[in-house]
Amino acid sequence: MRTVTTKQRNRRKQLEVKKGGNGASVRPMPLPTPPEAKPALPSSPTLTLGPMVEISKRTWLIACIAIFLFALVTRFYALELKPMHHDEGVNGFFLTSLVRQGIYRYDPTNYHGPTLYYLALPGVKLFGLGTFALRFLTAFFGVGTIWLILSLRRHIGALAALTSAALIAVSPGAVFYSRYFIHETLFVFFTLGIVVAALRFYETGRALFAMLAAASAAILFATKETAFVSVGTLGLAWLVAWRWTNSGFNSGKHSRSSFGFPAASGRRREKRRAKQVRRGVTDPKSLLTLLGGRDRVVLLAIYAAALFILLNVLFYSSFFTNWPGVTGALQAMKVWAKTGTSEFHGKPFDTYLKWLVQEEAAILLLATAGSVVALLGRQVNRFAVFAGAWAFGMLAAYSLIPYKTPWLMLSFVVPMAIIGGYAVQTLSGLSWGALKAPWPAFAATGLALTVLAYQSVVLNFREYDNDQYPYAYSQSHRELLTLVSEVGRLAALAGTTQIGVNVASPEYWPLPWYFRDNPRVGFAGTVSQTYDPNDVPLVIARASADPKEDQAQQLRTTLAANYQQVGIYTLRPGVRLALFARNDLAAR
Repeated sequence: MRTVTTKQRNRRKQLEVKKGGNGASVRPMPLPTPPEAKPALPSSPTLTLGPMVEISKRTWLIACIAIFLFALVTRFYALELKPMHHDEGVNGFFLTSLVRQGIYRYDPTNYHGPTLYYLALPGVKLFGLGTFALRFLTAFFGVGTIWLILSLRRHIGALAALTSAALIAVSPGAVFYSRYFIHETLFVFFTLGIVVAALRFYETGRALFAMLAAASAAILFATKETAFVSVGTLGLAWLVAWRWTNSGFNSGKHSRSSFGFPAASGRRREKRRAKQVRRGVTDPKSLLTLLGGRDRVVLLAIYAAALFILLNVLFYSSFFTNWPGVTGALQAMKVWAKTGTSEFHGKPFDTYLKWLVQEEAAILLLATAGSVVALLGRQVNRFAVFAGAWAFGMLAAYSLIPYKTPWLMLSFVVPMAIIGGYAVQTLSGLSWGALKAPWPAFAATGLALTVLAYQSVVLNFREYDNDQYPYAYSQSHRELLTLVSEVGRLAALAGTTQIGVNVASPEYWPLPWYFRDNPRVGFAGTVSQTYDPNDVPLVIARASADPKEDQAQQLRTTLAANYQQVGIYTLRPGVRLALFARNDLAAR
């Protein structure tokens, strides 16, 4: 039923007075002129919440294009600029075995799930087995995460979705790890995929979206063993949102606005209204009815569980060729629970908060504001409450685990950006005295995006190997690429592309990736008593200030007759490598 506003009722009364009881026009009596009002005493400015900003479809499209262009440039430009990280080198080694020998065997004690390697195969087919092909996968899914965020516009608002997507597009961490061949970017994409697909199923009741949610969950578990942390947090966040919006803790009403889009008309308005009815469901029985009844929901749950199991078996068994991988997957939670509580990468409880303040302060501030607005605002948006609980729930969960690495931050930076966008959407209707919305919110958002974009460019294209930045955690130094180039130059002087190299240093990753095309490179990890200069023209040893670890000094003495030190190169913070070459090559 259409709601009649006070303004419309007053207009009808005026028309009735003009027409009169018999339809004749009647001039209304003039109202008495009020006495001249005394000027009011100046009052302090007050915060008021007006209507939120509406965005036209043209503006939406232009903004989306701008966001995607920035995301594409920052994620794909100069993908090989940063030397491969230790973990990237190991992942590249596994992928090389899969590509060249058709072999991958999942081991729960050795890194993470198999999806990274299988999903990287199309990129290898397109670009060949190289650094660009590996990082193409994660860059692609990094852009895909932005697309998923934009699809949330019906739940947080058009302006909120644009702001959230822009925050992730410029986020230093999101860009950094989109240019990194590790599991994290895929992990975040499929976590968000569960949320988006579940929301679409809730709105439409279509079985397709239930299956997409199940598939996303399956691939999430096949990507990384910490999936149980993310799924558990999602479940708790949903419970918090459900209880909060259905309890007496809030005094607002469920928002039924079009969230920034102009009102729809005709059939589209009816469809949107139906979706809004679904959002207002407050009890499980009504929810089951809207989703097609208990029998249908149970049947869909069975199908979803079957799909979940099938996909996990498919990946962990290496497409039915390695059944021990399936049992290994069942042991993974125990293995990684032990890792999470060990001293390896162990750090204090507040480490993530400190890193956020240093690298993602704007997102943290907006996320905090968005969570407060979601919980205490006049209009209660169930999804916004969920997003806030998801973001800070993940932060709390990972902070409680002693094992801490900066790439894990993506799991809460993304939902923080989502609830941060909701803060901008809501506060766009805020005014402070004569200062009208949306300019204060826009100015703050513009400043936040500018600061993040600057930080992102500096980190990803200039300081990518500077360990003063949390995201450049144990990152290989750019001098590593100089070492690799020098080996290539010396090989060319020797008239071959496959020169003999003995790597005596116990710290050598990701060198196996860079020397993957040279079968004459050996990784001994210790210094040999003798070297045949004809068979092994090059030796790479560790250089250290600690005499017990300084292999280079030992080799300067034992190899002086046949080898000369060419240079010393930083592998990563605290690890330096010395390159020795046969005398005739070193002299040239």
